[in-house]
Amino acid sequence: MHPYVVELFTEEEQSVLRRYVTNIDDPVFALVDLPEVVKGALYARYSRSAKSLRRLLLDEFAGDLANLQPGTGATTSDGEAATRAGRLYERVFSEYGDDSVAQLGGAHVAVEQASNLLTKQLEWGRLGAYLEQSTRYIAYDDRPGGRYRYYRDPDIMASEHGAAFVETLDAVFDTYATLLPRVQRWITERYPRENGTSEAVHRNAVKAKACDILRGLLPAATVSNVGVFASGQSYEQLLLRLRASEFAEARWVAARMLTELRQVIPSFLTRVDRQDRGVVWSQYLSSTRADTRAVAEALLTGVKPADAPEVALVGWSDDAEVEVVTGMLYPHSRLPEPQLREFVRGMSTTDRLRVLRAYVGQRTNRRHKPGRALERVWYRFDVCGDYGGFRDLQRHRMLTIEWQELSPRHGYDTPSEVADAGIADEWHRTLERQADLYDRLFVDLPRQAQYAVGFAYRLRWSMQLNARAAMQMLELRTTPQGHPSYRRICQQMHRLIAEEAGHTAIAAMMSHVDHGGGELERLEAERSAEARRVQRERTQ
Repeated sequence: MHPYVVELFTEEEQSVLRRYVTNIDDPVFALVDLPEVVKGALYARYSRSAKSLRRLLLDEFAGDLANLQPGTGATTSDGEAATRAGRLYERVFSEYGDDSVAQLGGAHVAVEQASNLLTKQLEWGRLGAYLEQSTRYIAYDDRPGGRYRYYRDPDIMASEHGAAFVETLDAVFDTYATLLPRVQRWITERYPRENGTSEAVHRNAVKAKACDILRGLLPAATVSNVGVFASGQSYEQLLLRLRASEFAEARWVAARMLTELRQVIPSFLTRVDRQDRGVVWSQYLSSTRADTRAVAEALLTGVKPADAPEVALVGWSDDAEVEVVTGMLYPHSRLPEPQLREFVRGMSTTDRLRVLRAYVGQRTNRRHKPGRALERVWYRFDVCGDYGGFRDLQRHRMLTIEWQELSPRHGYDTPSEVADAGIADEWHRTLERQADLYDRLFVDLPRQAQYAVGFAYRLRWSMQLNARAAMQMLELRTTPQGHPSYRRICQQMHRLIAEEAGHTAIAAMMSHVDHGGGELERLEAERSAEARRVQRERTQ
């Protein structure tokens, strides 16, 4: 006998359902061709109804959806059907006060020409998906619309420093554009194409390395495109933060984003600009930030930073091995956790290793992830690394990260290839010019002065993450095709876990951390991509 009850529908009901669900008789199905607000309202009722989702759709939404034409559901949220669904959503939301229903409708948003300061604010939320344009694959030597690709902050442009800002950053991008072909020629000579490597693969790898070397010259004002997918609840939190930002750019994007999202998921965002809700919430974020900064300045002014390594492990879990083994055994036992922990504490090293090896298994590639027992152990690192590397590591969702303001105060990193390629003079002169502009701006516009600072300058940040998140990040960010700056940081983090924390068994689980060096970093990845393209063409 079939293990599931098959719900019966009339022919007319089946006709309606086929427009909006992927099947009409299986207990697993997807919704299609529905406005996001309809989905949200539907799920809001779903959690408090004994009916199936298909039956709810028919009984409470079919009449509202009757006017929608096939293929237009995703873009008609301002139509009558979506309006009625919105009213239903509001009623359910008001009646139950359940924020979780706003997690069930989402939207894709593109934010283009966002400065690199803004991209970090956009990507702050954990519960969202972000895709950012890469400086590795994009050469910033062109002038769309006659202007180099950097953001012109309105506060700076309205000040007496506006002309100097444009003059300096134009010169920075002039230097970048001039150096790019020189560096590519040098790389080609140093890493000539090997037999069996196509010209396209070699050319792409050379360009990626040249962009990696020169990205340190790009200022934080450099613009990027960001794709975002998130739920209504995540967008609400993002908009509250952006509206509280000290940057005019962020506040302008928040206003535009709210306008556009209200064409797709309007009911999820009704609180954002309400005086008694979103407005006061954003004011709270703004005021607490300003008050904390004032206290920090009063307490810390005159205190000079002590010398510190690039990466320092400043905190970690005690009894890590006991905690991890306890977590590994817990779901397979019937013991209370305190009793199980004491049992594990008394186990021999040999028996603990038996558990560890069984739990981790044969990890033939880095995508084989052990389970959540590793989340019981944590590490906190203090890092002072270049802003370019920070941008890549910041995007990892499963960590707690805080960073200080970008400035020239910690100096900058210079790739070894800069001297080898014969561009050291231009490199140092350009970065020093950015520092001069920063100092000039800081007097009147201390926050906006960050736009002038190049990716090569060091930023101090703190990262706290559990061992499972560390495994994912360190293995991913030490692959040979990674950028040297964040590869170096992650390699140091792995060594500190093993040597300073003494968590040798946990470090050994991270078996795909690569401690090797890199030369033409993207070469193998480009070869693999070409092989996949060739194979796909053969099978088509």
